[in-house]
Amino acid sequence: MHKKYIIAAAYLGALTVAIGAFGAHAIKDKISGDAYSIFETAVKYQFYHVFALLGAGILYNSFPNKLINASGKLFIAGIILFCGSLYLLTYFKNAGNISFDWIGAITPFGGLCFIAGWVCLAIGISKS
Repeated sequence: MHKKYIIAAAYLGALTVAIGAFGAHAIKDKISGDAYSIFETAVKYQFYHVFALLGAGILYNSFPNKLINASGKLFIAGIILFCGSLYLLTYFKNAGNISFDWIGAITPFGGLCFIAGWVCLAIGISKS
């Protein structure tokens, strides 16, 4: 078990629920449909990868190797880059500030981290 990843997943899970509730109850009717759709995507992917991080932490007990460890790091990086950039994009789109649309260019790097995390997890399990 990789205790740090399990703890991080627990805190990120709590944060995800709080962000999702904030979106559903505080901002849904106050922002555009386009901005809210971006926000929902961020929350959804954050929650998916909280569970992936939890899985990596648990699987590390049975398959302790660098690739499983890397998958946890990549899932965290993906949450920060992918979801974080989408949260920022939501904010700026809602504010009508299109000069920050470049933030959307960060999102694919987070997506690549997610993909790499899943591949590292698969290879790390299969090599053990």
